[in-house]
Amino acid sequence: MFSGSFTSLSFLSPSSTLARSLLPGVTAFHVPRRSFSVSPSSHSFRLQNNAFRPENWTRNYSTAALPFDLSPPPIDHDLIDTMKVAGAKVLEGDIIETYGNDDEALTATENGVAVVDLSHYGRIRVSGEDRVQFLHNQSTANFEILHEGQGCDTVFVTPTARTIDIAHAWIMKNAITLVTSPETSERITSMLRKYIFFSDKVEIQDISKQTCFFVLVGPRSNQIVEGLNLGDLVGQPYGSHKHYSVNGNPVTIAVGNIISEEGFSLLVSPATAKSVWKALVDYGAVPMGSNAWEELRIIQGRPAPGKELTDEFNVLEANLWNAVSLNKGCYKGQETISRLVTYDGIKQRLWGIRLSSSVEPGSSISVDGKKVGKLTSVTSSGDTSKPFGLGYIRKKAASEGDTVIIGDGVVGTVVEVPFLGRQLPPSSKS
Repeated sequence: MFSGSFTSLSFLSPSSTLARSLLPGVTAFHVPRRSFSVSPSSHSFRLQNNAFRPENWTRNYSTAALPFDLSPPPIDHDLIDTMKVAGAKVLEGDIIETYGNDDEALTATENGVAVVDLSHYGRIRVSGEDRVQFLHNQSTANFEILHEGQGCDTVFVTPTARTIDIAHAWIMKNAITLVTSPETSERITSMLRKYIFFSDKVEIQDISKQTCFFVLVGPRSNQIVEGLNLGDLVGQPYGSHKHYSVNGNPVTIAVGNIISEEGFSLLVSPATAKSVWKALVDYGAVPMGSNAWEELRIIQGRPAPGKELTDEFNVLEANLWNAVSLNKGCYKGQETISRLVTYDGIKQRLWGIRLSSSVEPGSSISVDGKKVGKLTSVTSSGDTSKPFGLGYIRKKAASEGDTVIIGDGVVGTVVEVPFLGRQLPPSSKS
């Protein structure tokens, strides 16, 4: 869901790949109460009501975006059909399992760029005058210190601080948009609605079916964004985002891609999705399916619901310090979190584990014959590295560089992983 005014579409020059894919022949743009057409041959604007007359076509196709339409979009499988032509194997729910290039896509995240369709993830729009205070009280992040155009990770927890999911939040002009894992979207939507009191001016809407969601992953992500004349986003803090319009359809582009501060996220309307996807691929992004994405999630160390985020583990054992505020006052799970910090009650921590061979998730982790933890996720395919896992290990039993035994004899080495390694406990924060 998008709100407010949108920045002009400065990345559409007539010579750009995206412009060629979106502006073939004569393209009509529609703005509120205004309509004009563009003729690439004459390089001039013509307004039907003569509101203004820019004389020459420039690199800046200035247009205000229409309000986002809440009604369901027309049934249109163009995007999925395009992906099938590219070799996509599509699962139920239009989830792209693989393009048959998992190893290539994983390699691209290390030295190039991959693009992933995560439209099966949840998108929740929280609006109303009390939205900031409401989310401030219902999750772990401090929303009151954030401003329009910023973003953050926040964790939804039970009253005893057990983890439900990490959500990524974008602070927009008239709403806050949350991106959640596909497994928890319904639960979180229902939970938020349940906690709206009679006097609260808050509305909760699931906009997953009215939007598409892509992410760019890899060191060349910046080059693609710069190629689209969006270089002002490069180097901005994680979660920073701006709104644009493509043929009158809204596009939000944000820094970061859920599992990494490197890369970008794109929230687009279904009407624009095919053109935007094609432009990203034309610029060199390697399509990645959900199989490879899951491999990357584990290698990066991003916890997932039903695996690392369950009723068995609390938010601090999951090491999600960057998403937790310790001084914002009362919120769900706050008392338990405060006690854990005050009395040093964190008894285990999530780590990456390099494995000598594959082993089943749920296997025990042992040191000197004593069980000290549990394996929660394991990579299952791909030849880019040896099997890799995530698991909770009891504090002081093992830490980075130590050797552990998984199951009946698989040797594991405890390692730090990028996502968890960026989390800074209070003593480490500036």
